[in-house]
Amino acid sequence: MDITLQQLRCFDAVVTEGSFQGAADRLMRTHPTVVSAVRNLEEQLGFSLLDRSGYRVVLTDRGRVFHAKAQDFLRQAAGLRTFGKQLAMGEETALRVVIGDLCPLEPTLQLLRNFFTDNPATRLDLYFEAISGPWERLADDEADLILHHIDKSDPMMEYIDLLSVDIIPVVAGEIFPNVRPETITPSHLQDLAQCIIRDTARHSPPRDYYVLKGARQLTVSDQLMKKQVILNAMGWGHMPRFLVEKEVGDGTLVDFTNGDFKGGRVDLVAARRRDRPHGPAGERLWHYIRSEVSTWQGNDCDKLSTSQVQH
Repeated sequence: MDITLQQLRCFDAVVTEGSFQGAADRLMRTHPTVVSAVRNLEEQLGFSLLDRSGYRVVLTDRGRVFHAKAQDFLRQAAGLRTFGKQLAMGEETALRVVIGDLCPLEPTLQLLRNFFTDNPATRLDLYFEAISGPWERLADDEADLILHHIDKSDPMMEYIDLLSVDIIPVVAGEIFPNVRPETITPSHLQDLAQCIIRDTARHSPPRDYYVLKGARQLTVSDQLMKKQVILNAMGWGHMPRFLVEKEVGDGTLVDFTNGDFKGGRVDLVAARRRDRPHGPAGERLWHYIRSEVSTWQGNDCDKLSTSQVQH
């Protein structure tokens, strides 16, 4: 009898979960089914894959080597299934694209406009999300593509690097007219609200970036509103440099990056799920973005002050 995918999946699940019951729960199979699949696999191979003498089952030496090969085979099988689904898919009637709150809107929309002008049979469903919102849309299979920053170590994601955005702390110049930016400390801001953007994720744990512990907060829905709040001396906050470059240049806003307020840099990417099939239009969009990436990387984001990011 040949080794089956079911046997390999059961074996891999036992190793991952550390028990037969955990594997059964993960695979939504009965405990006896998993036990039988692994036992049959061992009988076919002629050696033990698992040491069952302890509280948790562990790999034998030969089992460890075999498991590494089995994982490679399972990944290839999963890729083959995805490829088959892609071949079976017809032309998509719509593509769902999410733009994150830090994306410069002008080049982003120009990129999408050029593609969808050449692909009129596919409708663009466009969404704007903040903080964790783009990731949640992708995880919930409510987006085919996001333009945002991601955890690049996540094996479930594939991505194309676009450009980097500098994030800087700013405050209205009128608030501290006689204070040098490099000397501004948290105590200077204790009576001023920190303006932050609301996370649009619906069920993911909330995430905060650059939030000053203990500071009063003023929440807004998008970067444009945040900019106006700061310009009107209602609060301070961290902004993409390209959105406030003009105002920082003329002194309307003050960039107070210093030892207490370091700012940061965010890598924006085009990202999609690696474990989901993508139809012909989705593949064309992906390859189009890859072909245009030099245009994105050629942009000096600090000079995109006329761009707008909104929700």
